Amino acid sequence: MEKLERNTGLVLEGGGMRGVFTCGVLDAFMKHEVYFPYVVAVSAGACNGMSYMSRQPRRARYSNIDMLRKYGYISLKNLILKGSIFDPNLLYERFPNDILPFDYEAYAKNPSVFEMVCTNCQTGLAEYLSENTDRRRMMAIVKASSSLPYVAQITDVDGKPMLDGGIVDSIPVEHAITAGHPFNVVVMTRNRGYRSKEVDHKIPRFIYGDYPRLRVALSRRVEVYNRQLELVERMEDWGEVVVIRPQRPMEVDRICRDPEKLERLYEEGYREGEKFCERYMN
Repeated sequence: MEKLERNTGLVLEGGGMRGVFTCGVLDAFMKHEVYFPYVVAVSAGACNGMSYMSRQPRRARYSNIDMLRKYGYISLKNLILKGSIFDPNLLYERFPNDILPFDYEAYAKNPSVFEMVCTNCQTGLAEYLSENTDRRRMMAIVKASSSLPYVAQITDVDGKPMLDGGIVDSIPVEHAITAGHPFNVVVMTRNRGYRSKEVDHKIPRFIYGDYPRLRVALSRRVEVYNRQLELVERMEDWGEVVVIRPQRPMEVDRICRDPEKLERLYEEGYREGEKFCERYMN
């Protein structure tokens, strides 16, 4: 039976509501007490990774499926009235502090390193941020990492304007290696062989007019993402990473509001997580 090195890192891709696949994987990990010394996560991966780091099984699933069904927190109304298509007050204030309490103490005591990827709007570069004790800064980081361009407000972190980390580093496996983890488990939210068919285009000046380097990053987003997909597949073929991913083409998009589709994707993630644990952890 294959075994992973003690220093193996965990990389969590984002993808909006596609992240319910990751919820399933991480719940399987927690069931089998599979934890990693280093985790780097992007966007929805950061949101779901928080509950993994606080050791709260099914919390992320409950947030993404049951709470979506109950509160309907994805809407154009939110975008118009609150500046974000995802209700930011509900997700980053009421959920963790009241409705779906986040275990801040368990999170703070976790000895593993947890980094969340944000895009600095001024530099157009990725920043890899971590916070264990300051609750306000912690929520600002995860909110920024998940703030999709065009449909979410820019978030202030440490006095810097930040947006979704997936703009420049959707699958931060190279950063994980640089951080001292030459071998990594990568949780993806796309099936193998997927490539984005969107077309990059120059971002007009009236969009993010104060942030020219952000506009440049946005104009290269598809090219960078497809290049990362190719890199991960090459590394997988060379035995340099283990990838956990959906096995069929995705029926869930970034802002999916269909609980049945989300539930199916969660269950697929859970099954793939179980397969991984049976192969590598027994």
